[in-house]
Amino acid sequence: MRWLFLLLLVLNLFYYVWHQQQAPLRVKEVEPMSLYRGAQQDIRLLSEADRQQRREQVGAVPAAAVTETCLFLGSFQREGAAREVEQRLMSLDIQGEVRGIDAAAGLDYWVYLAPLASRQASLRQLKELQARKIDSYIITQGDLANGISLGIFPRSDSAQSVMQRLIDAGYEPLLRELPRAQRSYWVRIAPQSRRLADDYLLQQLASDFKDLQHQLMPCEDVAMPR
Repeated sequence: MRWLFLLLLVLNLFYYVWHQQQAPLRVKEVEPMSLYRGAQQDIRLLSEADRQQRREQVGAVPAAAVTETCLFLGSFQREGAAREVEQRLMSLDIQGEVRGIDAAAGLDYWVYLAPLASRQASLRQLKELQARKIDSYIITQGDLANGISLGIFPRSDSAQSVMQRLIDAGYEPLLRELPRAQRSYWVRIAPQSRRLADDYLLQQLASDFKDLQHQLMPCEDVAMPR
């Protein structure tokens, strides 16, 4: 019996070894490290992606949003003086253009009588005023058409004096303030010629044209002359 047991044990060992040699090897599939790293590189936090998008939006500024600046020379009370500077620049191959701007320069005071019911009634009132030796004119246009103008005065006290005279004569004058505009002229140097207008040239122009100033302003800020 002992030999039989040993024989069976040897046969089992032999069968186990033979079976292991016949079984195919199982190869474990491992993804390449480059693919793993590539996947990691594509992973970003949401907050990081948002910050990147905001940076791209801020950096992409439309060209139209950038305001171009120009060099202006002025200001001149006479257009002729501005034209002289323009011609001087043109002789140096510097492109320039005269532009005008209206700036507020105080108030004028307009004394008038309101329009009556008809033009005939206003004309009768005008004759009455002229008979009293009061300077007056019929208004022909605007919201006060057929009213009577009694003068436009640069000083408030002058207008008040005329109004008091009319009140004493039995009329009801009115007063309207009119903004007084003063036009000045500037020479705008074209952007492509700005590099030619150096400090030496500006000093020469300042010595030839009294109180000449130069300023950098947006190219379209100064209105064209009308």
